[in-house]
Amino acid sequence: MENSQLDRIGVLLFNLGGPETLEDVRPFLYNLFSDPDIIRLPWKPMQKPLAWLISTQRYKKSRGYYEQIGGGSPLRRITDEQASALQTELASRGTAARVYVGMRYWKPFIEDALDQIARDDIRRLIVLPLYPQYSVSTTGSSLNKMNALLKERRQDGFKTSIIESWQSQPQYVTALARTVTEELSHCSDIDSGRTHILFSAHSVPVSYIESGDPYLDQIQETVKSVMCEVGSDQPHSLSFQSKVGPVKWLEPSTDQAIRQLARDEVSQVLLVPVSFVSEHIETLYELDILYKDLAAEVGIAHYRRAPALNCRPDFIEALASLVEDALK
Repeated sequence: MENSQLDRIGVLLFNLGGPETLEDVRPFLYNLFSDPDIIRLPWKPMQKPLAWLISTQRYKKSRGYYEQIGGGSPLRRITDEQASALQTELASRGTAARVYVGMRYWKPFIEDALDQIARDDIRRLIVLPLYPQYSVSTTGSSLNKMNALLKERRQDGFKTSIIESWQSQPQYVTALARTVTEELSHCSDIDSGRTHILFSAHSVPVSYIESGDPYLDQIQETVKSVMCEVGSDQPHSLSFQSKVGPVKWLEPSTDQAIRQLARDEVSQVLLVPVSFVSEHIETLYELDILYKDLAAEVGIAHYRRAPALNCRPDFIEALASLVEDALK
């Protein structure tokens, strides 16, 4: 059914954002480390000076990583494509909605999305983070930023529904499971039944989990749900990547897990990005280059990686169902 003028619907997709050019890397890192949900400091005035210091120290190394994946992150392009595909899918189901993209640390920022939402006179807003599993450092940070902006602007002319997590949404789980089974079926040179499936999720500090962050439980829930569809007898495990700084992070790290699999004489590994729904630096560099080289170094003969969901039709259908459920 077509929406009336009084029911103008918007969908706001949250994502991390990423530098689109090499010149963007340093300011992107500064924005990232300026976030108190990423680096928690007891004294707030130290946040921006520390962010400046870290971004200054790290940007040359990070710039080198982006050079290896083509000179910038494809995350904005892919997220824009997901937004367009979602808008089309919703329209095909009879829901006229405008889909917006709000990035936390790079353009288009959340404030840019809210500006456009105001111009479009949206009356009902569905907030859909592109993080299936909730963490204060991802979904929580974006919600904190959005709420602060809405309060500051007194922008409250619409009803908001927030989808905080969707780690076990059936269509999402099926889409992710299909990326695994499809990749296994393409392994013509190896026995797919003996392939060890290594799920790799973005790590978070252990202190976040100890403080009640549900991220670890939700990641484990996703892995269990996916393996129910793939086949629980298939060897599999969970690891964590992309840690930054000296605090204790969730383990095992993905590099530790790969080394252990080699010690266990596993020769066939399929890496599955479980907390990422789009290709970006952590899939294209860490999984495809860094860990692939490590696997070869430690003697794992067959290393493969399942693709991120990106704009797979079954994944876009999952997002549309999430929006429809929120509208009910």
